[in-house]
Amino acid sequence: MTRRYVLDLREIDGTQADSVGGKGAHLGELSRIDGIRVPDGFCVTTEAFRRTVAGEPSLGEQLDRLSRTDLDDGEALRTLTARVRRTIEEIPLPDDIAAAITGALARFGERDAYAVRSSATAEDLPTASFAGQQDTYLNVLGPEAVLRHISRCWASLFTERAVVYRRRNGIDHRAVHMAVVVQRMVFPQASGILFTADPVTGNRRNATIDAGFGLGEALVSGLVDADVFTVRDGEVVARTISVKERAVAPLPAGGTRATAVDARLRERPALTDEQAVRLVAVGRRIEAYFGRPQDIEWCLVDDDVRIVQSRPITTLFPIPVRDPGDDEPHVYVSVGHGQMMTDAMKPLGHSMWRLTAMVPMHEAGGRLYVDVARRLASPATREATLDAMGKGDPLVRDALETVLDRGDVVPAPPDPGPAVPPSGADAPPVGPPDPIPTDPALVAGLIERSEASVAALERAIRTKSGPALFDFLLEAFEEHKRVLGDPLSIQAIMAGMDATWWLNEKLLEWLGEKNAADTLTLSAPGNITSEMGLALLDVADAVRPWPAVVDFLRESQHCANADFLDDLTKIAGGAGARTAIEAYLDRYGMRCVGEIDITRPRWSERPAALVPAILDNVRNFGPGAAERRFEEGRRRAREKEQEVLARLRALPDGERKAEETRRMIERVRTFIGYREYPKYGIVCRYAAYKLALLAEADRLVRAGVLAEREDAFHLTFQEFHAAARSNRVDDGLVQRRKEEFRAHRALIPPRVLTSEGEALNGAYRRDDVPEGALTGLPVSAGTVEGRARVVLDLVDADLEAGDILVTPFTDPSWSPLFVGIAGLVAEVGGLMTHGAVIAREYGLPAVVGVAGATRLIRDGQRVRVHGTDGYVEILA
Repeated sequence: MTRRYVLDLREIDGTQADSVGGKGAHLGELSRIDGIRVPDGFCVTTEAFRRTVAGEPSLGEQLDRLSRTDLDDGEALRTLTARVRRTIEEIPLPDDIAAAITGALARFGERDAYAVRSSATAEDLPTASFAGQQDTYLNVLGPEAVLRHISRCWASLFTERAVVYRRRNGIDHRAVHMAVVVQRMVFPQASGILFTADPVTGNRRNATIDAGFGLGEALVSGLVDADVFTVRDGEVVARTISVKERAVAPLPAGGTRATAVDARLRERPALTDEQAVRLVAVGRRIEAYFGRPQDIEWCLVDDDVRIVQSRPITTLFPIPVRDPGDDEPHVYVSVGHGQMMTDAMKPLGHSMWRLTAMVPMHEAGGRLYVDVARRLASPATREATLDAMGKGDPLVRDALETVLDRGDVVPAPPDPGPAVPPSGADAPPVGPPDPIPTDPALVAGLIERSEASVAALERAIRTKSGPALFDFLLEAFEEHKRVLGDPLSIQAIMAGMDATWWLNEKLLEWLGEKNAADTLTLSAPGNITSEMGLALLDVADAVRPWPAVVDFLRESQHCANADFLDDLTKIAGGAGARTAIEAYLDRYGMRCVGEIDITRPRWSERPAALVPAILDNVRNFGPGAAERRFEEGRRRAREKEQEVLARLRALPDGERKAEETRRMIERVRTFIGYREYPKYGIVCRYAAYKLALLAEADRLVRAGVLAEREDAFHLTFQEFHAAARSNRVDDGLVQRRKEEFRAHRALIPPRVLTSEGEALNGAYRRDDVPEGALTGLPVSAGTVEGRARVVLDLVDADLEAGDILVTPFTDPSWSPLFVGIAGLVAEVGGLMTHGAVIAREYGLPAVVGVAGATRLIRDGQRVRVHGTDGYVEILA
């Protein structure tokens, strides 16, 4: 019976977290590592906790109230958590549990001092560390005091900070139980924290040590500044020695207190370089054992390292998995930043994007990256690669130049091959394309060929199921890439982009005018994404005359499925509104937010996602707005062309300059709209793939292989294929993937990632921005002032005419919102990403690549967007 409530640390391994909590499981594992010294002790199991609290009937009702309490109601939260803690502390320990604990103390030494430490079952997880959320008590003397502090540890499961942390991480209070670790105290000369990877930069080769005198409580509580050592490859490469005026020391009667450090020692390092290097060697052994970077609490006792805790560092962005034997340095550039979708993707999503992409991609943290190290290493491709990156996102270029300037990452292989920018499967290769004639028929032919290919896919895939479906899809992916890689299509894309850059460069040089192409490309023909936004204005025209339909849509905008369209026909005017919505879905229903992830619900699956934008259009516009807006843009572009040509003719050699410019204007208006079409072709194909894969997931649900169809999204394409062949999925795989996805969603992906794990996001090197303004990339000219609306999810948009949309990123699905706003600010984007192209199409001043915009700009603040010069002023 004793073993049920108390386990020696040396009896514990990592599989027993349910009994001993995260800290106890880690300490048990640490005790098993050769050469790692862990203070002796035992663990009071979660069974003791459950048995004890089960005897207090009022606790259940208190926990129910706690789960319902608003996290923003600080006073109520403090009152309830205090009440729960008091209740737990006052529960008497059952006699047999108390006897088990005192018996363990007798074996280890009743007169010794102990550390009594909380160990919750949701603590020190790979995805959430919970560091500091529960309590630890040091220098506890005597069995009675140990028993009292065990109750306090149990109660600390419900500190205010622990309750908030659990709620925000989606962890049920009742699902978490508390074990308590009781260890012999060690009284060190120095102690602190070792990170086996740099917690700031993410670099896995750099270990960072925080060190101070006495007990580590001084550092954890912020009582003293730590000495900081950086160790790389067995050598201290940087150190900062602080003045350590205070330390935490034990009291004779128990407990600790802060004491003054001898004046002669205050500026002395807490560790020698040799000790720091030795400590990191111990940390590397622990890291290798657990298989990931660790946050380690250590003590130095008579020059001997003792480990009192180790937990995973949960904030590091993962590194792409290397092939066995690959020791070559790599430099990865984010695909999501180029695709304007930096959210984590589920395994089916990122595996299918890799299979359909034009370049090799690597997964990390649910995001995709392209390795550009070899292209940067070769003088033949370095400048072209940097130039392409800079035009897309100058922050990416700056980050890559930082890596290059250091000279310690990029190798010099003989043949890097062709350079390709990492903006996704629809990205053209770097380098000048062969010229093509300025002929609208050429674009029309490309679109017809793409539509024919999609239609053939839709016909063929209807007859496929089971393993044959996956075999067919692998062939379809090759056709997918053939269409995307069509040289003529790439030439058309580059023709429009090159003409844009030519106009901006030459008209700045000749006329001193910035970003002139932004006006010259207004309402350019054939832009499928801008047409999508205007077409939703036409849907609003079908809704606006019918108040009952408007009211119905307001009530239905949070529906998760398409059923509300059936009810729409029962309302006066509803039949016409439904026809308009369905016509829109026939053309654009394959789109959605984050559409590069095939697992995201398409508009055709959840048409209610469009309702907020339809209602905004009803409120903010009158009938016929789509046609008027398009014609207004075309008129402004014509007037701008006439003005520019007239000014050029007045210059020396003006007729030649004007004629060259006229040809480039014709060229840009012929081709720039096609820039958006390949992405549309991709999502059309993805819609066909998804329909077939969902049918296959339903078959596996009926066969009992999957619990629900969406479980298939947590399998890679290859695993899904294997499940279709074998009618089996490994036990626990889907649940593990769900947990991984939840962890990935909390991570912020860097623009550039090295194979050492260093995350770089670049910086703007500018001195022409007013103090206090937010710097970004100018992508659509003009200046506008208005109310900022911070929108994190399209379905939450509530915009009025004149608002400035502030958002993390905008892929094509956001285009319907662009018709009703006055300007755009986005955290991610580049000159030729979709949001920038559509902002120019609609004539919206826009600044993208504004780091932290959704955090630094508050919803409702008045801001001024300088789309020509690339910065945002917060006015009030």
